[in-house]
Amino acid sequence: MKAAPGEGMKSIEEMIRELPPDLQREVADFAQFLIERRLRKAGKKLSQDWAGALKDYRNRYTSLELQKKALEWRGD
Repeated sequence: MKAAPGEGMKSIEEMIRELPPDLQREVADFAQFLIERRLRKAGKKLSQDWAGALKDYRNRYTSLELQKKALEWRGD
């Protein structure tokens, strides 16, 4: 939503007040979804249980060869 010349940008509260009640509920639902998603992500730690899984191949392939192979597998 673009502000008219000379006006500052409306606050999110002002924009929501201009919506009909059904769309206000939709905005509230979406905001709740974003909050829950952020909390779920914050609770997850990066798993690195794969670390060292390819150590047997360390001397067989260079990083460039592996990069090219990964691109091939992805179809790039």
